[in-house]
Amino acid sequence: MSNIEIKNLEKVRQAVNVCTMCGFCKSVCPSFKAIRWDPSAARGRVILSYGLLNGDIPADKSVIDNIYTCTTCMDCVRRCPSKVDVVDIIEMCRADLVRNGHMLPKHKTAVDNILENGNPYGEKETMAQRLKAVPKKAKVGYFPGCSAAFRTPETANAALSILKKLNVDSTVVDCKCCGSVMQRVGWDNDNVVKIMKDNVNAIKEQGVETLILSCAGCYRMFKEEYPKHTEVPFRVLHLSEFLAERDLKLKPLKAKATYHDPCHLGRHANVYDAPRKVIRMIPELEFKEMANIRDTARCCGGGGGVRSAYPEESKRMAEARIEEAAFADIIITACPFCVNNLRFGMGDRTIRVADLAELVNELL
Repeated sequence: MSNIEIKNLEKVRQAVNVCTMCGFCKSVCPSFKAIRWDPSAARGRVILSYGLLNGDIPADKSVIDNIYTCTTCMDCVRRCPSKVDVVDIIEMCRADLVRNGHMLPKHKTAVDNILENGNPYGEKETMAQRLKAVPKKAKVGYFPGCSAAFRTPETANAALSILKKLNVDSTVVDCKCCGSVMQRVGWDNDNVVKIMKDNVNAIKEQGVETLILSCAGCYRMFKEEYPKHTEVPFRVLHLSEFLAERDLKLKPLKAKATYHDPCHLGRHANVYDAPRKVIRMIPELEFKEMANIRDTARCCGGGGGVRSAYPEESKRMAEARIEEAAFADIIITACPFCVNNLRFGMGDRTIRVADLAELVNELL
């Protein structure tokens, strides 16, 4: 294969050179733990990115595989003593690869589905239609996200049920995919920004003043990425933050539970306390933390496009996280994508994996 034409990586030449190759990232990188090969750790990916930048290496299959098995969990960024923005480098590298025609088939299918149908799964219905909800004007809007609407509808339906039980005048917003999938895999940013603006306009037209999301990836997009490209004239809350503000009257649950921090909710958006506050509202629940929590929490292995393109590697990452929770009856998390991937890696274990929304709805 010939060398690729570089556009985005020129922006990070200095950042790439800051990496001292110390290898601290290897101790936390979930894909390195699953693949056990140096190019699959942040340090290795920085070297590969630098090689592409200088034209020293071609964009062959081995390079592409190692760039795309990154879940963008950002634990390497936390651990890096040189403060290299590894995730930014990875995503810029992916954008250059895609621009040069090096896009994984699974990712191309997902993006094509978003552009044609408004979701990565190719479903012909909108999120609202799948959930049998009719969008209306309301001050509180709920954005279910593609994963919850089309793959784990129990999460979306639980969130809607909670809002109804709390007598909140709310609506499902009439939106398409948030754009996270496209941005993570390196698709053209102009397309992503157009989706952002279309979604914001649709939400504004419904009179929404507070937007509630149950997907960590969608939340990160609206909270962190959307404001970089368009005005967001409404409050953005993860469902756990919305519930943490309320005095919930929950039924008791006799079980031993732990909590898995989604990467996009935790390290990316710094939401750690709200889910735990809600969990502690459950009477008689024995709550115990895993060894690695909050900013040091291990990734479930499902993000960054890894689950769709590299399912076996993704599964091994999920299995490693589940091992940390072997003491629990229930693993609670706050992202339908984490729910899906942790269940994927559960094997013959009998631990229940539940979204916080499901558990609260059952006990409210």
